[in-house]
Amino acid sequence: MAKRPLLVGNWKMHGDGGDLPTVIAIGEAARRHPAVDVALCLPATLIERAGRVCLGLAIGGQDCHAEPNGAHTGDISAAMLREAGASLVLLGHSERRHDHHENDVLIAAKLRAARAAGLDVMLCVGETAEDHAAGRSAEVVRQQLTRSLAGMGGQGIAIAYEPVWAIGGDRTPDPAEVAAMAGLIRDTVSGVRIVYGGSVTPDNGAALFVDGGVDGFLVGRQSLDAEAFIAILKSIDLATRQISSPS
Repeated sequence: MAKRPLLVGNWKMHGDGGDLPTVIAIGEAARRHPAVDVALCLPATLIERAGRVCLGLAIGGQDCHAEPNGAHTGDISAAMLREAGASLVLLGHSERRHDHHENDVLIAAKLRAARAAGLDVMLCVGETAEDHAAGRSAEVVRQQLTRSLAGMGGQGIAIAYEPVWAIGGDRTPDPAEVAAMAGLIRDTVSGVRIVYGGSVTPDNGAALFVDGGVDGFLVGRQSLDAEAFIAILKSIDLATRQISSPS
């Protein structure tokens, strides 16, 4: 059975109160396209305000600590995100894995903490350019999945495949490569929605969605632009309706 499409924007370390009109515009578009689940993962400082001005749009955090509280200056717990109004959290994003040296053991602990606090999780996995060139993509992604999930099932979890070499640039894998990785993920963990992340645009989104075997996208820089993000949303909605009602 086909899963509901899912489109998530990751604002990273961008955005302040002056950007709430963008959140509102995206929320209004999401209500016009109810067949697609839409969420924005925002800086923690915006979560509560975004939830107040944009009912109906899921708001998420971008990371959480593995502990519920403690002497962890500058960190934020899953329970704090939930209290602020978040319903989901990104974990294992490549920028956390590489810039902050997070490993799968730590990500697994964060995932357990997030689920215990009632947050859904989007777990990010993906290989570097070096792994890709060496033909280790499948090995790396399978290892990240099994170690980060650490025996947990797929309840409340979505998987984002984001090849590191495609993030923030102009390179994207072709749909067949994405479809092969989506198949590997489904073989490794059942019952999850799988999204693709890495230089998704309004121009390539439809082909990646239809031919890439994914249930949607995790979008970075394009989610900061309401017009571009909404164009991706429209392409998913149109493709979903065409798939559901073939001519």
